[in-house]
Amino acid sequence: MKEITRKLNGEIERLTNKTFKFDERVKEGWFSAVYFLKTREIVENHIGSNQVTMQFFQKDDAVVCGTDEAIALLHTFAEKPEDLEIYSLKDGDKISPYETVLTIKGEYQNFGYLEGIIDGILARRTSVATNVYNVVKAARTSGKQKPVIFMGDRDDHFTQQAGDGYAAFIGGSTAQATHAMNEWWGKEGMGTMPHALIQMFEGDVVAATRAYHEQFPKDKLMALVDYNNDAITDALKVAREFGETLKGVRVDTSRSMVDKYFLRNEHLMGTFDPRGVNPELIFALRRTLDQEGFNHVKIMVSGGFTEERIRQFEDLKVPVDMYGVGGSLLKINIGFTGDNVLLNGKPEAKEGRRYNPNPRLEKVEYSEQ
Repeated sequence: MKEITRKLNGEIERLTNKTFKFDERVKEGWFSAVYFLKTREIVENHIGSNQVTMQFFQKDDAVVCGTDEAIALLHTFAEKPEDLEIYSLKDGDKISPYETVLTIKGEYQNFGYLEGIIDGILARRTSVATNVYNVVKAARTSGKQKPVIFMGDRDDHFTQQAGDGYAAFIGGSTAQATHAMNEWWGKEGMGTMPHALIQMFEGDVVAATRAYHEQFPKDKLMALVDYNNDAITDALKVAREFGETLKGVRVDTSRSMVDKYFLRNEHLMGTFDPRGVNPELIFALRRTLDQEGFNHVKIMVSGGFTEERIRQFEDLKVPVDMYGVGGSLLKINIGFTGDNVLLNGKPEAKEGRRYNPNPRLEKVEYSEQ
């Protein structure tokens, strides 16, 4: 475990609240492609001292993330981190295709074996940050930003939560499902009730909501209303029971289910897909709540939401107040490449690649903590 700071333009900057916990086997090359390890041995025994410049880029418009983590990796596992010359963009910077985001200059045998690990860090963090940024942008209409809750805890291995949560924060999500997701940026996880709580009360949404409120009276009360596949009926039940105390309802209807509201009103179907959380269900829910004077009750939706689906809801002006999004935010769709482009200060790179200086890069100075 090591806390890393970096010095940008002469000013020490602590990397938010992040204390990076790296597996010590990185030092042994356990996570590096074997050909990097073999190359290090060949260079040490056949070439000796040399200075290479390695640069990293990707091929999309994106929100870069993972630079702090990559720098911490270098400062922790390079043979002589104080000898490296590092220039970097900052997490959260908008980047263009092929723009250099990070350069490292030093002896190859000092840091070269970390190339693939750095590629992977930048790829995952930038993918998540960019996915979240695009979803948050889709949920912003008429100058109003609707909150996006990052609910990706069940969509990937739990060991990824801290880094993914930080990347989601960089992308614009400031409410997340677990404490681990908030670990690197200093808040706590948030959430209300799962279907399991209602199941424990034999499907009685009102009883489950009452118990929740008694146990956590300081929380903003939000009821999950799709357990019985009758979201509007159950939303009215909890609204009538709790009145002004009820702050919101969440609808999480499965994409394979048709809410009972439509089964009771079959004449409404035929012109749209009635499955899952669909626009017509939310319009009906909002209308019904308002008719009984529950205008203050917010509506949160979750279950298979993507950038495209949110954009569709916003284009239709569906009265959603918050979106809960999970799996679609964790798609790794941006890949980084690290290239050696200078050798002892002179251009030397594989055909088709060249040194691509970026005036936006800032020098990172090593600071031993």
